[in-house]
Amino acid sequence: MPSAFQFQCHFILIFLAASKGETRYLEVRDAGEDEPFLLLSEDLKRELSAGQVYRRSLRCIDMLSIEGQFTFTADQPQLHCATFFIGEPEELIMIDYDFVNIDCKGGDFLKVFDGWILKGEKFPSSLDHPLPASQRYIDFCESGNIQKSVRSSQNVAMIFFRIHQPGNGFTITVKKNTNLFPCNVISQTPSGRFTMVIPHQHRNCSFSIIYPVVIKISDLILGHLNGLFLKKPSAGCAGVGDFVELLGGTGLDPSKMFPLADLCHSFHGSAQMKIGCDNTVLRMVSSGKHINRVTFEYHQIDLQEPENRKENSIEEFCFPSI
Repeated sequence: MPSAFQFQCHFILIFLAASKGETRYLEVRDAGEDEPFLLLSEDLKRELSAGQVYRRSLRCIDMLSIEGQFTFTADQPQLHCATFFIGEPEELIMIDYDFVNIDCKGGDFLKVFDGWILKGEKFPSSLDHPLPASQRYIDFCESGNIQKSVRSSQNVAMIFFRIHQPGNGFTITVKKNTNLFPCNVISQTPSGRFTMVIPHQHRNCSFSIIYPVVIKISDLILGHLNGLFLKKPSAGCAGVGDFVELLGGTGLDPSKMFPLADLCHSFHGSAQMKIGCDNTVLRMVSSGKHINRVTFEYHQIDLQEPENRKENSIEEFCFPSI
């Protein structure tokens, strides 16, 4: 059975963030009829290949993984609405305001959040995002026409809004920009392969997979001597400026997840771990002194698959939560 966290992710049971760090609960309604990540039909693929702009109306609770123009018009007071945007790992989300007709003085709002908020937790975490939490919110009612375009810092972003008057609403255009060095990423799929590169930058980067997975690290370059270090209760990578850690947990914020293993030194080979948590994160911490790189692949755990422990395979975690 899927866990509560996975159900919330896949069917968009979310928390909305209000101004000044406060949060509001939002229960998903009528969101189960579609998959959370938009699968393109053949007709839509042909339409887009012909150079036409994809257009459709937004629902109060929505999720999009495609470029296009999207319009929301309230048919009744809508007090708790949000739309999640997600791209490929190497894409950034660009949101342009084409038309906005809301009553800011009457309590309406339209805000862009640089990242995702889910069950009260943020991705990327405050430790990993280049901006302080307060600057990750762009409020149309405060910026107005001054800032008509907002770009995310990673492959996910969201808007949340409140509209009291029926007939009011807004139109936005969503585009994708290329990110040469993807840092914080949420995977759209339960399997894949990715190389994360941090080129002489003092920053932390997290790759989040919202599935129980087997993750296999095949190459790690940190500018240190070869070797693999696994976390122990009394040891870790403390004092090492560059390292990779594997995290597991039931929420979205990597800073609130359980550390499972640390990799402190470069190696070429294979290190595999089976993580049965609701969310798996590979996180790289970089001092900026080196060009750090890690290559890994992952696939969703098949509970029917017979156990076949390999060399350098680390003990499983979190299976009781599946």
